[in-house]
Amino acid sequence: MTQLQTTEVPAAKNPSLAPPDKLAVTLIVNGVEQTLRLAPWTTLLDALRDHLNLTGTKKGCDHGQCGACTVLVEGRRINSCLTFAVMQDGARITTIEGLARNGVLHPLQQAFTDHDAFQCGYCTPGQICSAAGLLAEGKPLTRDEIREAMSGNICRCGAYPNIVAAIEQAMGRT
Repeated sequence: MTQLQTTEVPAAKNPSLAPPDKLAVTLIVNGVEQTLRLAPWTTLLDALRDHLNLTGTKKGCDHGQCGACTVLVEGRRINSCLTFAVMQDGARITTIEGLARNGVLHPLQQAFTDHDAFQCGYCTPGQICSAAGLLAEGKPLTRDEIREAMSGNICRCGAYPNIVAAIEQAMGRT
């Protein structure tokens, strides 16, 4: 049996790595400019909830699969759990808290109420923000197209028929 010959290597110096500096990130959230100092890995969802106390946007799956975290960035719907806040530096962001104007509900918020388009309500902010982005896209949609366009937002209670009806009402179809 052959003996393995080993060479001793002096222990490598392992200096402890300092965490990266926090970065200044400016977000225009619901019309208000906010400058935050955030770790580079902070998601937009966590910046909104944990740093700006805007807790209407929900953390559901934290993997972009449920849509509970949907917000509008520059008018387009995105899953805020899948983007870093630093990637949105300077962007205009609208959350569920920013949809109503002067104490009047957004037409989608009113339609969701009118059609009882929620049960537990957990997914509702993401559903409404996604629907607002859908309406902003300006495409005339059939019921099937609405369902398809909203398929990234999951309602565990099954209020889908009422959600579609609410979107149709907000589109001016009742």
